[in-house]
Amino acid sequence: MPELPEVETVRRGLSKRLTGKRIKEFEVLSNAANRQSTDLPLSSVLGAKILDIRRRGKFLWFVLDRDFALMGHLGMSGQMVLSLKNEELHKHTRIRMDYGDKKRDFRFIDQRTFGWMAIDNLVESDDGQIPRSFARIARDPFDPKFDQNKVIARMRKSNSQIKKVLLDQNVISGIGNIYADEALWLAKIHPETHAINLSEGDVKKILTSVVKVMKRAIEKGGTSFDDLYIDVNGESGYFEISLNAYGRDGESCRRCRTMIRRIPFANRSSHFCPKCQVKSRRKGGQ
Repeated sequence: MPELPEVETVRRGLSKRLTGKRIKEFEVLSNAANRQSTDLPLSSVLGAKILDIRRRGKFLWFVLDRDFALMGHLGMSGQMVLSLKNEELHKHTRIRMDYGDKKRDFRFIDQRTFGWMAIDNLVESDDGQIPRSFARIARDPFDPKFDQNKVIARMRKSNSQIKKVLLDQNVISGIGNIYADEALWLAKIHPETHAINLSEGDVKKILTSVVKVMKRAIEKGGTSFDDLYIDVNGESGYFEISLNAYGRDGESCRRCRTMIRRIPFANRSSHFCPKCQVKSRRKGGQ
């Protein structure tokens, strides 16, 4: 599933090309693309001007000159691309939008149909209006109002494994399986260590590692393991070649040369170095 770096790459590409444009046509080709959040149909965006495109964690929204927002989530395989108008529609195209460009249009393509676009009402927050559905989602580490001290305190109260805490979008948003593994490898923290057993310095190191890893990933356009994640120009990200833990089980750790291990985690996997990332047992040996 695309995580913060991939979604931010898409957001930047869309913002560059769509900000200031007006929606001329909005064609829903499959109802699988529509997540019902209000009584307003997606066609309500017709004629709206796109003022900005913003992100919280893994979620995008189009800021319109309306009293509602157009939201989007890439799901497992969603793609938001700007295609040539004369290019044949991909068989998994769910939405096509004409934003007034003579050569290109916007297309939402989703093979596995877990992604969606929807209209949502706006609610007031401490930094302006946001879609109501996003109010429950925690700020991500790149948000100007991200309160690191508050997040550290909340994480250290949890008796859950630290990787599970990192993936909780109500605690901190934007992190998925890939970047959790990468940040924990960089911070030298075992993914099964319970958050309550970590010191304030440990958790701060993890959050610093999250930002460092994600910044590098954004610079490389995100991580693409197949052709399901692409940017708005149809290009893959290149951070895969820089991964230190995720997907490298059986390969040597780039720090100590010990073999990277993979263990089951919530119907997925965790990847870590058993020598560099030793499980903490400071508070009760959990």
